[in-house]
Amino acid sequence: MLDHLRVLDFTQVLSGPTATRYLAEMGADVIKVESPQGEITRRSPHVRDGRSAYFVSMNRGKRSLAVDLKHKRGVELVMALAAGVDVVIENFTPRTMQRLGLGWDVLSKLNPRLVMCSITGFGQSGPLADHPGYDGVAQAYSGFTSMTGESDGPPLMIGAPVGDVLTGVSAVAGILT
Repeated sequence: MLDHLRVLDFTQVLSGPTATRYLAEMGADVIKVESPQGEITRRSPHVRDGRSAYFVSMNRGKRSLAVDLKHKRGVELVMALAAGVDVVIENFTPRTMQRLGLGWDVLSKLNPRLVMCSITGFGQSGPLADHPGYDGVAQAYSGFTSMTGESDGPPLMIGAPVGDVLTGVSAVAGILT
């Protein structure tokens, strides 16, 4: 149903790749932009034939492009791609895209119809905004870990990264809205 949608994907690990995986599964053309070293999950455990099962499962159905965004030519290449996509999604810490020269202020001028989704652990501003956030961090900050495990035992994380997955689903809802 989304075969008309083109997505430029700057996400990594779980929440962002979950969102872009769902978009790809619904038919969107997702172009994943990675550093020349590749996303960190390419080296996750359970590597077989040089491929991480985690990376493959989270990035199936996407095209991948290695670009060095610390070089002018890499940024120019991504800007040319951004001019022709419908959605840009990233889950860096706040202001990373701006530091790379790829912030909303730049990309929206190249492509006024662009939808940009930024996933962060603690929002774009505030005392914790510059800190990375993952599911376990959110569970601890929210007090959720104090509600799991034995009543007289230490706080425990739940086994599945529900917060990161639901963040990805919420990102899809926001993008499609």
